[in-house]
Amino acid sequence: MMRHAPATERNREPLLAVLKEVLPASGVLLEVASGTGQHAAFFARAFPGLSWQPTDGDPGSLESIDAWRVEEGTPNLLPARVLDASSDAWPVEHADAMLCVNMIHIAPWAACQGLMRGAGRVLRPGGRLVLYGPYFVEGVVPAPSNVAFDESLKARDAAWGVRELGAVTAEALRHGLARERVVEMPSNNLTVVFAR
Repeated sequence: MMRHAPATERNREPLLAVLKEVLPASGVLLEVASGTGQHAAFFARAFPGLSWQPTDGDPGSLESIDAWRVEEGTPNLLPARVLDASSDAWPVEHADAMLCVNMIHIAPWAACQGLMRGAGRVLRPGGRLVLYGPYFVEGVVPAPSNVAFDESLKARDAAWGVRELGAVTAEALRHGLARERVVEMPSNNLTVVFAR
């Protein structure tokens, strides 16, 4: 049942370096779209003071997340819960921080809108939402690999695609989230931090 994504192994250390700078030492972290569960297992171990709540909307991913949880035995990694980011029915009422890795480009725009709406609702004041993935940035020539990736995503599903950072930021602002920092990451990805 344990799924494995090679990209997770490649990006987890650079992402961890940013998370160490922006996440609180304690509280509840809500991870949206936890996928295989590899990140949840790795990051929960790195942040023992955080109760790490993984979620996903895919039943197979939920099984994989829980298989990783059992395998790692990390006490602060909670059982996976169902969450459809585009829905208003979320499994937690409050979180001190949120993390969402590689979701908004492989989901309809409604998922990004729901993510921001939910973050504005459940994040405590001062809480941060951390996003990771590829983005197009206004005024910056996009990397050819991101252009090709965008085309391949849209070929799979017309509602998918690499998002404009400005559009994501505007959606965040509508729900009381201000963009705090943007960090360039390997493979033409960005980590984007929003604060409520």
